[in-house]
Amino acid sequence: MIVVTGAGRGIGAAVARRAAAAGRPVCVNYRASKDAAEALVREIADVGGTAIAVRADVAVEEDVHALFDTATAALGPVTALVNNAGTTGGLTRILDLDLGQADEAYRTVVRSTLLCTREAARRMARSRGGDGGVVVNVSSTGARTGGGGEWVHYAAMKAAVNTFTWGAAQELAGEGIRVNAVAPGLVQTDLHEDNGVPDRPARLRASVPLGRIGEPDEVAEAVWFLLSPASSYTTGAVLEVGGGR
Repeated sequence: MIVVTGAGRGIGAAVARRAAAAGRPVCVNYRASKDAAEALVREIADVGGTAIAVRADVAVEEDVHALFDTATAALGPVTALVNNAGTTGGLTRILDLDLGQADEAYRTVVRSTLLCTREAARRMARSRGGDGGVVVNVSSTGARTGGGGEWVHYAAMKAAVNTFTWGAAQELAGEGIRVNAVAPGLVQTDLHEDNGVPDRPARLRASVPLGRIGEPDEVAEAVWFLLSPASSYTTGAVLEVGGGR
């Protein structure tokens, strides 16, 4: 069973569809997108897949415990986790940064990744009776480019996700748990509209060497590769899916 956080829409939803298409039961986690998450579960069921939608704020420890308990009771032991949940906190320059924006990005990007990975690892670790498993964190190419002029605070949180990925991969390898990350670049999701810049992909398209904006399904394929046995000798990797930007 795979838990995908923030899976009501965008990249998370695409990952859930891809995993379900491969025959894996999926827990579709959401915080606010209830209608979208439930519609996704119905969509997966309509094509023969197995999925449930579970509401949880994955930055809250008690919610994370409940999320994994509910998912396990319904779908069986957790074998994989995709840490996809996250918000930017909004567009801002450093001179105008409100610390509330940075706190929001920290809670939804870093804190959620720490809490969910810890919970999944406790259940998958061989030293605790588990059979091992896989964690894939959704980072961003902003962790490398810095997000200057838009969301430096958010890019810094994604850089923290990369560092966590490298460290956790080393620490959990002996427990039979692989930890990797996928770093999307410019992808056509609701993130741009949520930040009040729906034209952002069109404005920045020329900066992408491949000459186009990515799609959530393309990121989902990279995530699936890291979830699957095809990447059995891969851990501690950050795979960029950004068209070369």
